[in-house]
Amino acid sequence: MNDSSWGAPQGAGHWGAPEMRAAPAGPAYDVHDAQQTRPMPIVPDVPDAGRDADDRDDRGQGAGRLSGGPLFRDEKPQEPMSTAPPPPQKKRAGRDLRAAIGVGVGLGAVIVASLFIVKAVFVGVIAVAVVVGLWELTSRLQERKGIKAPLIPLAVGGAAMVVAGYAQGAEGAWVAMALTALAVLVWRMTEPPEGYLKDVTAGVFAAFYVPFLATFVAMLLTADDGPQRVLTFLLLTVVSDTGAYAVGWRFGKHKLAPRISPGKTREGLFGAVAFAMVAGALCMQFLIDGGAWWQGLLLGLAVAASATLGDLGESMIKRDLGIKDMGTLLPGHGGIMDRLDSLLPTAPVVWLLLVLFVGSG
Repeated sequence: MNDSSWGAPQGAGHWGAPEMRAAPAGPAYDVHDAQQTRPMPIVPDVPDAGRDADDRDDRGQGAGRLSGGPLFRDEKPQEPMSTAPPPPQKKRAGRDLRAAIGVGVGLGAVIVASLFIVKAVFVGVIAVAVVVGLWELTSRLQERKGIKAPLIPLAVGGAAMVVAGYAQGAEGAWVAMALTALAVLVWRMTEPPEGYLKDVTAGVFAAFYVPFLATFVAMLLTADDGPQRVLTFLLLTVVSDTGAYAVGWRFGKHKLAPRISPGKTREGLFGAVAFAMVAGALCMQFLIDGGAWWQGLLLGLAVAASATLGDLGESMIKRDLGIKDMGTLLPGHGGIMDRLDSLLPTAPVVWLLLVLFVGSG
């Protein structure tokens, strides 16, 4: 609305009776101040000839003040009301950050202590994580899709797979994987045939997705500098996730895969790559026997890619299941599977590149 809309119609003079027009004018309200400091509803310019002066004066600031005429009552002009702009909303992380940091530090302490004290204890930690992850995955499949992947053969075969990979290497891991898949097929035969195909398919997928990929972590441990290799693997994955979160939260504008994970951005991916490449160069130079910094750059780039794909892969699974987290065991993180999503597909990538760069010994 323009300024003329706030006053009287052109050629109408002052509102009210002639006696009122002869009265001395009182203090006038500044129309421009009102227009700038107090939002008003937009109304059509309809003359109010049918209303009496008192009625018009009771609306808002009063007709006399809007038209420049006298005040109809003994009252002081109203002070202009200022409207302060709302405070800017701060970005918030989607989880309890304090709980997430506390749980992360606690898990890191357990892993590092078991890794550098007794290797066999760390293998046990991997096996426990695998069993819990399988329990979460099969439970969600049954709850959301009615798919009954047999947990008992998966849990026993998954733990055996990790131990076989540590004791016998890749050959032991493949044999244990085949036997676990066979056990799933046989175990499911004890129930009615309805749904057999989808149940065993989900069971074989779960065996490959969780324990078989986790076996490569145990295989990293078999080298002479095994603890350093596992630490490099863990550090690069965590640093990649941290870089993606920090840069994406602060600068993220362009969605990476909005249909799969709306929170992930291209800027976050660039942050993951940059952080992981720097960490990879440092780890290869100072932790890995015979490693070089340029190898660490390539390793960091590969870890950022595999960790991002792993995160997107589990997001795809959770979106299909209609859930946000796989579990609730870890405050601020969700479930075990919500922490393994980046680690699982990254383990074989790190194992392979380290074998190519510095050998398997």
